[in-house]
Amino acid sequence: MRNRPLRGSRSPQMKADSDLVRRQNRALVLSNLRRRAPIARVDLGAVTKLSPATITAITADLISEGLVETVADEVSDVIDADPGLPARRGRPRILLRLDARAAYILGIKIAINQVTFVLADFGGQIAARRDLSIRTIGEGRLAFPKRLVELARTFLAEERVSARRIAEIAIAAQGFVDQGSGSVMWSPAFTEGDVRLVDPLEAAFGVRCEIANDANMIAEALHAADPTTYGGTFAVVFVDYGVGMGLFIGDKLHSGANGSAAEFGHMNHIPHGPLCRCGRRGCVEAFAADYAIYRDAKGMPPDTDPRDASPTNAELLALEAAAAGGDGRVLAIYEKAGEALGYGLARLMALINPGRIVFTGASTRAFPLIEPAMHRAIGDALVEDLRRFTVFETLPWDKDMILTGLVADALARLDREVFADPANAQLFRQDLVA
Repeated sequence: MRNRPLRGSRSPQMKADSDLVRRQNRALVLSNLRRRAPIARVDLGAVTKLSPATITAITADLISEGLVETVADEVSDVIDADPGLPARRGRPRILLRLDARAAYILGIKIAINQVTFVLADFGGQIAARRDLSIRTIGEGRLAFPKRLVELARTFLAEERVSARRIAEIAIAAQGFVDQGSGSVMWSPAFTEGDVRLVDPLEAAFGVRCEIANDANMIAEALHAADPTTYGGTFAVVFVDYGVGMGLFIGDKLHSGANGSAAEFGHMNHIPHGPLCRCGRRGCVEAFAADYAIYRDAKGMPPDTDPRDASPTNAELLALEAAAAGGDGRVLAIYEKAGEALGYGLARLMALINPGRIVFTGASTRAFPLIEPAMHRAIGDALVEDLRRFTVFETLPWDKDMILTGLVADALARLDREVFADPANAQLFRQDLVA
């Protein structure tokens, strides 16, 4: 006969399950405090659907660990009184919020000839930012990581923030990234491939470093700001100097086996077609990116290196005006871009059935020129039952979305993997104050 545990005792599996639930609940409380604070305990319980006792226990621990602080509500609760008497006010409610000083994230965004550093506090607010013009194209794969470490040290020194205060370093880069090796395998920002960034930064600062594709971080920013609208399964298509995609599947960011998903822009549209930035021919990007529009409009050969077809903003505005004004030749180029996007999206929609597809990037300014042909291509490639429920949306381009998503992704990871465990949180805080 199998021995049963004594009444009041718990098996190892029961204890493990209980610990898992506790960690999940702590992470849930932290994420909601970051999104909704300051907030009262009773309201926190309502949004998390956790019991008052659970909320009280978790928040008490978080306060003792220095992760959460209390603040008095500026507006007191009004207590009903006799209509003939002045209204009486009760004691101010005690609200909770994250202690912004608990930890910091060092965020790094790498683009063509530009590196941006941000310092974000535990509440997710940007405390400092530095935009640097760095000729990344001229940096070698071995030299750039060393330079990046020195630039990061200088940034922290200028902000008078000790490296011990950094909980994580997070990098967003253009191109293909390999999260396993911590490398930018290919990017328009570099001439060489396999630029390994994670290991040098971890060695220099002694904290975890994560790397992600920049388009994925746009999707993460939208999800963090409004998980109801931007949740479930949805895609963000970035159309600008390149074409990228951020993808959520089942309410989770999808980055593939090694972090390179979802490279929508480098799906092949027409084999052996125009030259793409990635070095292949016929990619969706080679028809829809700004260099592709410009190259075609200027009558350049389709194998012209994209680096030799870099339009200014004024030149793009002129092309958009010409197409909108009835220039049939230029309008046909935008329609060809829409067709490439449409056929590519039809494949995506058939595979994952996204509830929403969001377009952003500077080229969304020209979306009225692109959209009709895009929808014709989707209709030509996909039966109505597979496309009827997908919502299409355009958002004005905000370059900070990449950094916002980068910080949100890093903090969510810390909530799940560090601060969800009281023991880890205590050790982390001890290291910070040591």
